[in-house]
Formats: sequence, C-alpha cells, structure tokens
Amino acid sequence: MSDLRGIIVSHAAVAQALVAAVRAITGIDDALTPVSNEGCGAEALAQRLREAVGDGPALIFVDLPGGSCMTSSTRYAKQHPEIAVVTGVNLAMLLDFVFHRDITPEEAARRAVDAGAKAIKVTAA
Repeated sequence: MSDLRGIIVSHAAVAQALVAAVRAITGIDDALTPVSNEGCGAEALAQRLREAVGDGPALIFVDLPGGSCMTSSTRYAKQHPEIAVVTGVNLAMLLDFVFHRDITPEEAARRAVDAGAKAIKVTAA
C-alpha cells in the first residue's frame, strides 16, 4: 500500500495549526493537508475537500462529530470506499498517523482513535 494522505477538516484555522504543530515536532511536511470551512458554504467546502483528497486512499480527520465539516467529509467518504473518517482530531493521533501511513484507511482510522484516546487524561492539580 502506498502512503495514505491525511486531510484535516476543521472550523476556522484549527487544521492549519495542527499541520504546523505536526511539522514542527516531526519535520514531516507532506503527510497532512488542512481544509477549513471558513468563509464558505456546503458546496465550496465539498470542493475544497475534493481538491485536498485528490486520488488514492486517504484518512480524513474532522474536528467535531457534527456540523458542516463532518457532514461534508462523511458525504464524500460514502462515495469513495478508499477513504475513512475520524472525528475528534487531536495532536496525538496525527503524530501517530504520520509515522504509520503504509496501512489501509480503515486500519489507520482505528490506530488514530486508539492513539487519540490514550492521550486524553485527567491529571491532578
């Protein structure tokens, strides 16, 4: 399998900030593409998503489990079986993803959920 593409779909500039953080930590700058819903309606967001995904397999990371970002992403993925969608994107799952892109989108989605969940902790003050 070739390397998966990771697409982060978010409100405002969240996706761009996450891509910048992953790049700063790992030095990897070609694994993730940010897509923002800022200043656009549903059709424009769908077009941004199509352009970002391109050809081949991809994993779409969405910021929230509802709203326009999720709706557009799941609608697109339903038409393309080589694409999986994960909601609740966080830095931990993205860091794991950039080092494990030689698997299927479904496997990458399961890894992302596991890595992201493991990073959520309650610490004592």
